[in-house]
Amino acid sequence: MKKTRLILSAAALIAGISLTSCVNNGAQSPETVTSPDSTAVAGSIVYFNIDTIMQGYDMANDLRSVVETKVSGIQAEIDRREKKLQKDFSEFQNKIDKGLLTRSVAEVQGQKLQEQQNAYQQYAMAKQQEIAEEQQVMLNQIMDAVAEYVKAFNEEHKYALILTTSGDILSAPVVTGDPSLDITDTILQGLNEAYVKTKAAAK
Repeated sequence: MKKTRLILSAAALIAGISLTSCVNNGAQSPETVTSPDSTAVAGSIVYFNIDTIMQGYDMANDLRSVVETKVSGIQAEIDRREKKLQKDFSEFQNKIDKGLLTRSVAEVQGQKLQEQQNAYQQYAMAKQQEIAEEQQVMLNQIMDAVAEYVKAFNEEHKYALILTTSGDILSAPVVTGDPSLDITDTILQGLNEAYVKTKAAAK
């Protein structure tokens, strides 16, 4: 049985965070954060790299750590049950090979083992679904935080369009662009500052 791996999909994030400069009257403008590498002015079309955000955003790293811990615990229990089932099957087969069971007893025990296997498969499938839900909720929380921050950020900076891009070798949708239009560092710094304040307020 393959191990379940925790995967953060940058593509999913890009799909969820195709951000424009739409006005959000309910959002508070974040404190001005400037990047020495960006000289984009109001009306510019700018972009940021979501992969870099995912790697450096403290909230994403904290949530990832929490989910990885949950997934590790779930996977450990799945593995424990699988090993027990394999052990039971091995012992049953050994008794059959040695002729230690009558046919009627073997049929009863074989049926019980089949029921145990079915129960294990149902359990494993349910837990895999639980893991998928944990991952999706985590992605949704990160996407929502980034989207809300960028909308509020643009209330102040008034860019014409803010794009997300992903990848290093052939990034998409922004394959190449003027480095002064890359506001990744600015967005990341602002996100982390906002997250620090949120954590402090929650204490």
